[in-house]
Amino acid sequence: MSGAHLNPVVSLAQRVLGGLTTRELAAYAAAQFAGGAAGCVLANAMFSLPLVEWSTTARSGGALWCSEVVATAGLLLVVLGLVRSGRTSAAPFAVGAYIGGAYFFTSSTSFANPAVTVARSLSDTFAGIAPASVPAFVAAQVGGAARRRRARALPPPGIAGGGRPSCPQRSRIEEEP
Repeated sequence: MSGAHLNPVVSLAQRVLGGLTTRELAAYAAAQFAGGAAGCVLANAMFSLPLVEWSTTARSGGALWCSEVVATAGLLLVVLGLVRSGRTSAAPFAVGAYIGGAYFFTSSTSFANPAVTVARSLSDTFAGIAPASVPAFVAAQVGGAARRRRARALPPPGIAGGGRPSCPQRSRIEEEP
């Protein structure tokens, strides 16, 4: 897809569409979760907080889980739509704009990334999420990916037989000479 590989759900979608092998997905996911944890530890250090401090911010309930389904499905639609249309150079801006907007239009503040969700459990700040809340958030994010898949969007170019979508040709009625 974009090649950034920052989100396990996006990598999982790429695996489902045939763009990654299972082995590659496992390697990317391990790096994504490790990178999220390392980033959280570094952020805690920059603010003179304990390097790891389990969050006590409970984030639970149907509205929050629904928000994560919507946020993750929307993120995948943006990413896959950019890839499918051949506009991957716009991905940094489009994804950033989507996540920034989703922060405001979802009650969960749009985590939309299992690696970020797990990492945020390591910081007892306003941005944290209690470890007990993580499994439901991650399940909702995977559910968002599944919802995107059920939308039956065309696979992106070069992945699982995808290609640039073509406009259907209008039927022509041939006139007899």
